[in-house]
Amino acid sequence: MIDHMKNSNRRSFVKNLGIGSLAAIGATSATTAANPATASAAAANAIPASSGRKIWVATMTMHKMDGNTCEEIVQAAVKQMQKALPYKPDIICLPEAFHILAIRGKRPSVTETAENGSGNLTRPFQEFARKNNCYAIVPLYSKEGNRYHNTAFLIDRRGEIVGKYHKIRTTTGEMKNGISPGPLDPPVFKTDFGTIGIQTCFDIEWLDGWRRLREKGAELVFWPSAFAGGKLVNTMAWLNKFAVVSSTAKDTAKICDITGEELAASGLYDSWGVCAELNLEKAFLHSYPYYEQFPAIQAKYGQKVRIRTLHEEEFSIIESLSPDVKVADIMKEFNLKTHEEHLHIAEIQQRQHWM
Repeated sequence: MIDHMKNSNRRSFVKNLGIGSLAAIGATSATTAANPATASAAAANAIPASSGRKIWVATMTMHKMDGNTCEEIVQAAVKQMQKALPYKPDIICLPEAFHILAIRGKRPSVTETAENGSGNLTRPFQEFARKNNCYAIVPLYSKEGNRYHNTAFLIDRRGEIVGKYHKIRTTTGEMKNGISPGPLDPPVFKTDFGTIGIQTCFDIEWLDGWRRLREKGAELVFWPSAFAGGKLVNTMAWLNKFAVVSSTAKDTAKICDITGEELAASGLYDSWGVCAELNLEKAFLHSYPYYEQFPAIQAKYGQKVRIRTLHEEEFSIIESLSPDVKVADIMKEFNLKTHEEHLHIAEIQQRQHWM
C-alpha cells in the first residue's frame, strides 16, 4: 500500500507540474504541423519549459519471449512486462515486431499477422497499461487501407491507443515482404511527463528522422529494434541531446541519458530487460560563456540544482533535483541559452556575413 501511494503521488506530481512543459512543447509541435518550414527555427528559439520530471522507464528484450503463434507471443510479452511492475514504471517499451520475430520455426506472412484495427493484438497491452497505470509502446505490423507498415503503437495510462509511428527506413527484406515505409516526417507524442518520439531499427542508419524529432521538441526517443545497435544508440542520444531507450530482439537493451551515457542496460542478470529512473528536467548548454553564471545559480539553489560540465567537450548540463525548481525559469533568470539556441544565434550571424 505504501509503495502504491508513493507511485500515485509521483504520477500526480508529474502530471500536475508537467502542464507548463507540455503547453510550451505543444506550441512548437503545432507550429511544425501548420508550417513545417518553420520547424527548425521555432525549435531553436524555444527554451524548453520543464518541471521536475523524474520518471521510471522500462525496456524489454525478447529473451524467453517465444511461442508457436502470435497469440502465444503476445501472452509471453505481457508476462515479461510484469517483471518491471515492482518498479512502478511510467512507460514500457517492447522490441520491434516481437510478435513475429519470437515465433519458433517458420514465421507467418505479414498479411496474416498485422493488426488491422480489430484490437486482437493490441488489446492485451491496452488492458495491461490501464490496469497498471502506465504507457506502453507496442511495435507490431499493421494494416491501414491497402498498405502494411512496421508500426509502433503508443498506448496511454487509460489503455487508449493515442499514437502510431510507422517505421520510415524499411529494409529491402521488409519491402519485399509487403511492408511500406512510413512518412518521412516522424510524429512526436505528448505524454503527461513530456514529449516523446519513436524510431525503429534500420532508422538508426539515417540521421534525418532523429534530428526531426529533436526539432519538434522530443525529450525522450524510444528505439525498438531487431538488433542492439551498440554505440549507435549512445551516439543518437549524444548528437541530439535527448534521452534514448532501446528495446531489442537480441543482446542489450539500454537507457541512455542526454549525454549518451548509459543509465541502465540489460545483461546476464537482467535478461528480461531493465527499468530505471530518468530525469527529463535538464538543459544542455555550451559551457562558454554561460559558465560565468554557474556559481550564482549554485549559490541560490544549492542542492536543488546539479550543474555538470564535460570539460573537454565544453558542454554543461543543468538539472533540477527539486519539484519546485524549473530549469526553464533558471534559464530565463540567468539569461542562459540552450546548446541549440547558442548555435542558432551563431548561424544567423554567419549568414549575415555570407550575404
